[in-house]
Amino acid sequence: MIDPPYRTVAVASTFSPRFLQVLAEGKRIRDRLASQLHLIYVGKRDEETTRKFSSALRQLDLPVDSTIYYHEGDPAGAILEAATANAIDLIVAGALEKEAVLRQFLGNVARRLVREATCSVMLFTKPDHHPKPLGRIVLMAEYSDHGRAALHKALRLAALEQCEKLFVIRVYTTFDEARAKARKRSAKSGNNSTRTLEEEETALEQFIDSAGQTDVPIEARCIRGNTGYAVLDFVQSVEALLLVVPVDPETFAGGLPAHVAWLT
Repeated sequence: MIDPPYRTVAVASTFSPRFLQVLAEGKRIRDRLASQLHLIYVGKRDEETTRKFSSALRQLDLPVDSTIYYHEGDPAGAILEAATANAIDLIVAGALEKEAVLRQFLGNVARRLVREATCSVMLFTKPDHHPKPLGRIVLMAEYSDHGRAALHKALRLAALEQCEKLFVIRVYTTFDEARAKARKRSAKSGNNSTRTLEEEETALEQFIDSAGQTDVPIEARCIRGNTGYAVLDFVQSVEALLLVVPVDPETFAGGLPAHVAWLT
């Protein structure tokens, strides 16, 4: 049996109205990707919180003695501190959406988790008490060891979810096209930032092939667009239920890359 890619997944909670749904999603992700399920609660431990957790854990057939980390403070800060202090590998949390100019944006807590967490983060905007199969998944390809690790994790999840299709995508911008044309005029060989669209498509196929044989149906797509909106439009067009975005915390320790900032 292949070891799961994560040791510990922690479900973040403030006992919001969707707490049970987020916990159910966390249980499903634990079963797919991790060895242990813990919880993070923003607030004090008392008889009432203990009772609520016991009830929720029993409802979802989880051990009533599951580890719970209690941290006080603002929600995002408390969750981040608890995750760091307890070496959590993956945070699962609900994410509220706010609409502005016909677009949905993540709320402040979710944005901070994405920006500041040094572990993986999985956000559910529409958690379900009976989690729906992740029929379609989109992965933004990153040509690095970190990106290849993300591809392997996505493939594992897709296989266990019996995913209908995994889309592996790259955004090809007008700036990429202009740099490629300039390179051709100077007769220099291509690199990561000066590929033609055809070269980018070839590189994407090679990236996928590097993961080895899989039964998961995969479709490679190079998407034209200049911001993360192109990714969001694509996700909606294929009705994907999960978007996977690799961000190496060592490479981007000072903040998110531009395309991820757009996505949030």
